[in-house]
Amino acid sequence: MWTVMPSPLGQLRIVELGGAITAIEFEPFRPASGRPLGARRDDHPVLRSAVEQLTAYFARELKEFDLPLAPQGSPFQQQVWAQLRAVGYGETASYGEIAHRLGRTNAAARAVGLANGQNPIPVVVPCHRIIGANGTLTGYAGGLERKQLLLQLEQDALF
Repeated sequence: MWTVMPSPLGQLRIVELGGAITAIEFEPFRPASGRPLGARRDDHPVLRSAVEQLTAYFARELKEFDLPLAPQGSPFQQQVWAQLRAVGYGETASYGEIAHRLGRTNAAARAVGLANGQNPIPVVVPCHRIIGANGTLTGYAGGLERKQLLLQLEQDALF
């Protein structure tokens, strides 16, 4: 099942399967591409909770999400995504730092970047908090403008 909500990033499609969020997509929405999508259900409890929490996050009233998540990916991607969730609100980390947290060398930073780019649940799994080693904003599946907006939203909320 899925729902759509307005946000400062544009419309977001939130996808649920088996009682957990499996994707958050930026518009323009792509076809389901093999992923189960199902029917639109704005009243589904998990989807309703996701909309409420995302709305509070964008209003700077929520810093940590409490949602059931089930991102689909390889074991390495799952490890990277778990590390992304450990990067706190208003904080950033580099791809190399994430690689080190996984017990890998800087050589794995590129693989971390690729896994980061495949994160199916942006915002809630905060891939926007991962930046280049020199502090620059690097690629973001939703576009650098969205990444910058998310980072600015979190920084503004801290002061």
